[in-house]
Amino acid sequence: LLLWPAWWSIALAGASSMHQIGLMQQMVLLFLFLLGAIIMRSAGCIINDMWDRRIDAQVTRTQHRPLASGELRLWQAWILLGLLLLAGLFILLSLKWYTILLGLVFLVMLAVYPLMKRWIAVPQVFLGCTMNAGALMGWSAVHGSLSLIPWLLYAAAFCWTLGYDTIYAHQDKIDDEQIGVKSAALAFGAATKKHICVYYVLMLLLLLSIGLLVQLSVLYDLALLCFFICLFYQLYRVDLDNVPQCRDSFKAHGWFGAILFIGILLGRYVS
Repeated sequence: LLLWPAWWSIALAGASSMHQIGLMQQMVLLFLFLLGAIIMRSAGCIINDMWDRRIDAQVTRTQHRPLASGELRLWQAWILLGLLLLAGLFILLSLKWYTILLGLVFLVMLAVYPLMKRWIAVPQVFLGCTMNAGALMGWSAVHGSLSLIPWLLYAAAFCWTLGYDTIYAHQDKIDDEQIGVKSAALAFGAATKKHICVYYVLMLLLLLSIGLLVQLSVLYDLALLCFFICLFYQLYRVDLDNVPQCRDSFKAHGWFGAILFIGILLGRYVS
């Protein structure tokens, strides 16, 4: 989920009439962002577990996490986090300076995100802004700057995150309410599916606009259709009071992201 916005962005940046990049350069960037996503996802999980170790101990789903259960010490988490951030910095420094600046900004956002559930009613809003850094960084890694297209993609990915993470939040809504932790699941309640429908429709409109601006072929539109059939069908089927269904629904979005990536490539290379 951290990776796909970056890969979508790199593929779109390569298709943009503003700048064409070779296949090898694109493959290198895809690989670097793959490594970066793995490293930063891991680092983000550690940061989250460090901030939330006392909260996690009170939540059924998370009480057995290593820090919450006491299996690992805080100093051990700091060591691993430091190693991961060093590896991430090494990759970041291989990119353009504009991308490096973006990466540092989003790193700060990643560090403070776990606090949002204490302060704002819908912390998924801040997560959406943080989680989709790749939509801007992937484009800037190609162009060295930003334009309208990556911002539209960032907004589309933001809507996607609001959808899948609201479903994810329904796993813990009972514990969260008792503890006093805020989430979209509690804020939206019975109207959750209606909210998510709005996010998905906005995402569709944004992605259609991107296809027109980049002049992708009709195969991109067909992939979009498939992507949104998956999203809406899954939303229709999921029982938000069923924890395993919410978990499986959340995980499925990792596969859905691949459909859109393939669609961008087809729209770019096949007329």
